[in-house]
Amino acid sequence: MRARIYQPARTAMSSGQGKTRHWVLEFAPQSPRAVDPLMGWTSSDDTQSQVRLRFDSREAALAYARDHGIDALVFEPKKRKPNIRPRGYAENFAVDRRTAWTH
Repeated sequence: MRARIYQPARTAMSSGQGKTRHWVLEFAPQSPRAVDPLMGWTSSDDTQSQVRLRFDSREAALAYARDHGIDALVFEPKKRKPNIRPRGYAENFAVDRRTAWTH
């Protein structure tokens, strides 16, 4: 069995970092998906591709894969720089603004 271990990225709809601290072990599909001729649904007989295991650390995920004989590839996350403004959102409404109010 092949699997990948990664740290999920934040969703495109959020700016926070929630649910991105844990590590995920996800199995690679063993067989391709097939289209059902009658209904047109896409299906697969591979149930392992539906399994996603969450771990608190990368080491815990690697230990689980090693103990169960799973060939796992680790993908390191690409961290972004924090975008922290000195005064935050309140700076938009401050009375001592450094620049002129534009609207």
